[in-house]
Amino acid sequence: MGKLTVRALRAVLAVVLAGTVFVQAGMVWVLVSGSDPEDGSLPLTTFRVITVLGMASVQVALVSVWRLVTMVRRGTVFSHAAFRYVDRVIGAIVAVALLWFTVTAVNAPGQRDDPGVSVVMGGIGLAVLGVALIVLVLRMLLAQAVARDVEATQMQAELDEVI
Repeated sequence: MGKLTVRALRAVLAVVLAGTVFVQAGMVWVLVSGSDPEDGSLPLTTFRVITVLGMASVQVALVSVWRLVTMVRRGTVFSHAAFRYVDRVIGAIVAVALLWFTVTAVNAPGQRDDPGVSVVMGGIGLAVLGVALIVLVLRMLLAQAVARDVEATQMQAELDEVI
């Protein structure tokens, strides 16, 4: 991975991380201070709590991807240490999907006249779970690559002994 690619990815990760922290801080401030600027009919407190939790999940994924990019840059991504970060990304994506399903369930009573909205929201949740499955497949590919790397290292050691 080139230096420009790493810098660009880190810049994007930093901007998104800063944005999530900003949104989280705003939501927490409204929850703690009790100064709700909107007094709507929806359960806004529930949505705000879900948003704070969702942003925390996104932050876990962002930091894990940052660590994986660091490992790629150092050439150490094909190691067992990388699995910890990939597992965190998968967990964060699943958490976001579960939170989205919660939003769908909380929002559903208000959509009695148009239940298609809830169906579409449920479909979005399934799509997010699909992303988690894609990352799981990539984790399996990483596991195969690590196994091959270990095998190659062992074979090289055997060859070195013979020579």
